Amino acid sequence: MNFDLTQEHKMIRKTIREFSDEVVAPGAIERDKTKAFPREIFKQLADMGMMGLPFSEEYGGAGADTVSFAIVTEELSRACASTGITYSAHISLGGAPLNLFGTEEQKQKYLVPVCTGESFGAFGLTEPNAGSDAGGTQTTAKLDGDDFVINGNKAFITNASYAKHLALTAITDVKDGKKEISAIIVPTDTEGFTVIDNYEKMGLNASNTTELVLENVRVPQENLLGEKGNGFKQFLVTLDGGRIGIGAMAVGIAQAAFDRALRYSKERKQFGKTLSEFQITQFKLADMAMKIELARTMVHKAAWLKDQGRAFGKEASMCKLYASEIAMEVADQAIQIHGGYGYMKEYEVERYMRDAKLLEIGEGTSEVQRMVIARHIGC
Repeated sequence: MNFDLTQEHKMIRKTIREFSDEVVAPGAIERDKTKAFPREIFKQLADMGMMGLPFSEEYGGAGADTVSFAIVTEELSRACASTGITYSAHISLGGAPLNLFGTEEQKQKYLVPVCTGESFGAFGLTEPNAGSDAGGTQTTAKLDGDDFVINGNKAFITNASYAKHLALTAITDVKDGKKEISAIIVPTDTEGFTVIDNYEKMGLNASNTTELVLENVRVPQENLLGEKGNGFKQFLVTLDGGRIGIGAMAVGIAQAAFDRALRYSKERKQFGKTLSEFQITQFKLADMAMKIELARTMVHKAAWLKDQGRAFGKEASMCKLYASEIAMEVADQAIQIHGGYGYMKEYEVERYMRDAKLLEIGEGTSEVQRMVIARHIGC
């Protein structure tokens, strides 16, 4: 096995790390406070060719791989997790379904604006009564002539306020009591489509999290994404890729928390010694470093398997589960090392904990990941 990054990976990491340190990180505390969406940052990312990173150059992308996507997501999240989740969802939830299941015409019409940054990528799956049980979808799309007429609600949808279109799941038929769920592309300016941005969140405050209300939204039948009735399978595939993004985000947050804790432990003196001279602190930092490295390796393995065209569902769940849980653990320990200062916003470690919590919930809770892994190992 070769664990070295390629020269291209190293170049992308160097570029995005410098950008994250110089452009993204300086405003992170203020954006968390004001909930200001980082539009200017994403304009610059678009100019750098990052907004369509893993998609074909034919559609305005950069033709890079999933490992590259994981690297960029990690580095952005290390500087500002709100920026990281916006980017991850844009690629893995917004762009990926269009790339995987779209017709050539749909890709030209809908994927190209995502790749160029003209539109943010978003994906409408979760509903007020359908979270972990995504099969509990209640949104309907009924055929009326050549159009689908869509009615329903979606909840906790990332980026929708800045998306010109998004794919969403809806019931297109019921056969023998079983729902036929399909995916449909819906322009967000369609009559009857309302995006509501008024959630008060624990963390990730500078990201855009919305509710969607669809009242007799009419779109042409040609907006069906993939095959009718395959929506459930399609979003499972989409979520597998998205979990790599969540894992990479978690590694970035954990790395940021560790870096802060290590630096503080070398500066802060108690009882005549720096904190880093105490064995108890050394052991905490050693455990943190070990778990971050293991999580990053698991994320890169899942990404590599995906790039090789091999099965990666189990590894995606494993990396998402492990990385999200150690991100919470590392953030907790970073606060502990900071003591009372860790509770103060200016030291940033409290933000890492607030931001990390969502990663144990989004794109399948930790409990759902354990269910997925259990199925993969034959339970």
